[in-house]
Amino acid sequence: MKKENKLLKNIEQMLKQLNCRDYLHHFGPKKYKLKHHVFALIIMEAYKLSLRRVEKMLEMFGIKVPTYSALCKRRKKIPSRIWEKLLLITSGFKHETVAIDATGFSMTNPSHHYLVRVYRMGYRKSYAKLSMLYDVENNKVITLHTRVKPAHEIKDAKLLLRKYCAMKCLLADKAYDAEWLHEYCFERKIQTIIPKKKNIHRGRFRKKQMRNYSEEKYHQRSLIESGFSAIKRKYGGFISGKSLSSINTEVSCKAIAHNLELLH
Repeated sequence: MKKENKLLKNIEQMLKQLNCRDYLHHFGPKKYKLKHHVFALIIMEAYKLSLRRVEKMLEMFGIKVPTYSALCKRRKKIPSRIWEKLLLITSGFKHETVAIDATGFSMTNPSHHYLVRVYRMGYRKSYAKLSMLYDVENNKVITLHTRVKPAHEIKDAKLLLRKYCAMKCLLADKAYDAEWLHEYCFERKIQTIIPKKKNIHRGRFRKKQMRNYSEEKYHQRSLIESGFSAIKRKYGGFISGKSLSSINTEVSCKAIAHNLELLH
């Protein structure tokens, strides 16, 4: 468990860098620190464990860990800003070429055989939608945003760019071709590499950005699809949380584990 002990020390250093207090709640019991909760939740997602199993596994190796019920409660109460800052630290602070896209994580994980036998007329899985910024040069997740209800991908674009806009180039597919997005990036000196939608030629800022459009540069956008595939293959394409806060915690832990390359 040398790798896990090293991870615990890294989490402690990152939380100190963020000026986070040792305990999540000022008036709560001072038994387990914030680093113990964060460490257990990241290990749970990295090794595809349940709350009970991660508690038993870490106790077996002599690592201090909260009970499964405490982890379940803290999973909902850890602020999303802490996960966002941990993602930025693990990804690095300088990113020049960034891709944006969205994918889905299943909220159930039933057996395919069971689905075929019971739902012969078809079965639609419920899923949580994840939109994220991805550094295509370093293969790191920069920031993300989760939704429980279906919505168009472009609705999360401005939210993500508000969290991180210190980039030089933004890669996206046709779904993100909107005049307001070209204008938003142009004002912040970000070059958008987004192909035009069919039969749409209007837009002053769209025309300005298309002057420097590069088809060769655009093909780097597919690396974010490889990032989605790597996260789902290594850490699972499903989530067990039901509330938005617990879903965001699970997805953030998967992304942090990917940035730290825990399974390499």
